[in-house]
Amino acid sequence: MLFSNIIGQEDIKEQLIKSVVQNRMSHAIVLLAPEGTGGLPLGLAFAQYLVCEDKQADDACGKCQACVKAAKYIHPDIHFSYPVIPRKPGDKPVSTDYAAEWREFIVAQPYGNAYDWLQFIGAENKQGNITATECQDIIHKLSLKSFESQYKILLMWMPEYLGNEGNRLLKLIEEPPANTLFLLIAENQEQILATILSRTHLIKVNPLPKEVMVEALISRAQIPPAKARQAATIAAGNYREALYLLQNSDDDYHELLRNWLNYIFTNNRPALQEWVDTVAKMGRENQKQFLRYFINLLEHTLRLKYIDKSQLAFSEEETDFATKLQKLANLQQMELIMQELDSACYYVERNANAKLLFHALSIKLQYIFKKRPIPMM
Repeated sequence: MLFSNIIGQEDIKEQLIKSVVQNRMSHAIVLLAPEGTGGLPLGLAFAQYLVCEDKQADDACGKCQACVKAAKYIHPDIHFSYPVIPRKPGDKPVSTDYAAEWREFIVAQPYGNAYDWLQFIGAENKQGNITATECQDIIHKLSLKSFESQYKILLMWMPEYLGNEGNRLLKLIEEPPANTLFLLIAENQEQILATILSRTHLIKVNPLPKEVMVEALISRAQIPPAKARQAATIAAGNYREALYLLQNSDDDYHELLRNWLNYIFTNNRPALQEWVDTVAKMGRENQKQFLRYFINLLEHTLRLKYIDKSQLAFSEEETDFATKLQKLANLQQMELIMQELDSACYYVERNANAKLLFHALSIKLQYIFKKRPIPMM
């Protein structure tokens, strides 16, 4: 994978390339990248850049034999480690047992998460792990001389799945053979073994800016601009989440929200009941994403109080709607609404009765807008 294939993250790309050019690269790096921000693509592109035989100023050449092999994920000096499951009881699996599936997964879902990967290999409810056997295999691989490149690279995806067995790697991480790189791609710093974390250089990857995500959704996924903006708003910097939303929803949340608030303010009970019935049929994921969309729009409304709207990455329609909402609710009211929406998300996830939930939520919003105490329900 080339750096040019990655969505955004220009500062991280530059930092990684400079570390090589200036010969200041750490031998053990943790790329701490929240889900959907491109941690795995960054790791793959960096590995390819390192083995490239004709490095360019800002990327690998993509043409030399090393790049061709790296792009197919078959370069002999780039080793991969990731969570796996036993194929049958008693097995002691290692990552290379799933090498073919891994290559397919990277091509199909480079921004996927651990759940996506485990489902891809048919884990169902089984727990994935990076086992003691895998650690021994890593030690063996990295003790060998490199085959073709100056570097030997271990790219470990999701080191959070290392149990205490990961301590077997400490000596190798602390005193690696020459030109050996440990590249760990993680999402949750707190779940990484502290003994490993203390021996690595941590690089934090930020969520993707909304406009970068919108552009990627339009150009890469061929999503209409309005839907791309809506998905990017809800996903909050997570490209994987945005794709998931688009694959699982045909609803126009903006229109849905506008109608809801209109029925609440006009006290149109028949229309409100019909609206609740419609939302109840949407399914839990869509209900949850709709509530999150409302929360994001409220946050946008608050920003409008302090930032010029031309600097905010929202559609003109959403900004106009937020401006009107700003006149209908003060800061305290918006805070109360967000609390109720958060609470509703919690109950949606726990399979609450959707009709009762959204009916009660509608009544609570009416009371909040009227600045009256919310009744106990």
